[in-house]
Amino acid sequence: MSALATWTPPRGVLRANVPLAPLTWFRVGGPARLFFRPADLEELRDFRRALDGAMAVFPMGAASNLLVRDGGIDAAVVRLGGVFARIEVEGTTLVAGAGARDAHVAREACRAGLSGLEFFVGVPGTIGGAVRMNAGAFGGETADRLLWAELLDREGRIFRLSRDELGFGYRESRLPEGAIVLRAAFALVAGDPRAIRARMEAIRSEREANQPQGVATGGSTFKNPPGEKAWRLIEAAGCRGLRLGAAMVSEKHCNFLVNTGGARAAELEALGELVRARVRAHTGVALEWEILRVGEPGTAEDAP
Repeated sequence: MSALATWTPPRGVLRANVPLAPLTWFRVGGPARLFFRPADLEELRDFRRALDGAMAVFPMGAASNLLVRDGGIDAAVVRLGGVFARIEVEGTTLVAGAGARDAHVAREACRAGLSGLEFFVGVPGTIGGAVRMNAGAFGGETADRLLWAELLDREGRIFRLSRDELGFGYRESRLPEGAIVLRAAFALVAGDPRAIRARMEAIRSEREANQPQGVATGGSTFKNPPGEKAWRLIEAAGCRGLRLGAAMVSEKHCNFLVNTGGARAAELEALGELVRARVRAHTGVALEWEILRVGEPGTAEDAP
């Protein structure tokens, strides 16, 4: 761990060459050069200050909308949990740590009788990822309710950016390069917990009925083009159920890719590109990836 040669071993988890496939929803991907799960904020700040400035840092949440390539990530992968998953409610403001699961945040808001984040019950990620990509589903998105996000920069300094300063767009933000999301605050409205719970149950039921369950998959593969639905374009291009090796376009919802068992990240990515090519040839629309693809291409030695 030469990138941290002068740093005292932490109380959290710090390891080299950690396989990432078991941590991702797709169950694919090579190792992280470093993997760090800090015990608390001070340890995370110490880590940022001690890390070689030439080494990139990659925050990773639930990895539900992430495709790690077979060669792995030549960076320090930081995963937040524990104290970074705390949720606090003060009046109609909810503050959630970056490691908190979106669905858990939705449930805590419901318990407090606060409405506005019901859609989070259908987003299988964490708050850090939600801020980074302006996650959304079922008619809502993170930017709708966000007040501010608290961030940590490369030098270990903590600062806040407002919703406007984060420059949200459709499934994107202008999060500063190298910044790690620590917390986010949301402005909610008082509501009837029974009505909030009913809306969440409806979202959960719709998700289970229409999206693949119990398989190795990710979130929505492609962004919806303006005025269109990606899945409709994919279906129109004849790609439902399309296979490439052990990678498959879901039969249940064709904007999802599935690892049917033993797939490589390269197969999933190549299948996605094949879908894009067929959709463009059939409709003239160039689909944009929503899933974040990171890391280095693999070699024959990286095959499972």
